[in-house]
Amino acid sequence: MGYNDRGPREMHKAVCAECNQETEVPFKPTEGRPVYCRDCFNKRK
Repeated sequence: MGYNDRGPREMHKAVCAECNQETEVPFKPTEGRPVYCRDCFNKRK
């Protein structure tokens, strides 16, 4: 089974810890851990 056989990823709504914008992430956000939108995540690298 290859990587692409899983079908579409389940996306979860989250709020960016940096800019407070609503975003969607491909993982279930963990309580107490910050989640960043794509823009803020790329700025933090």
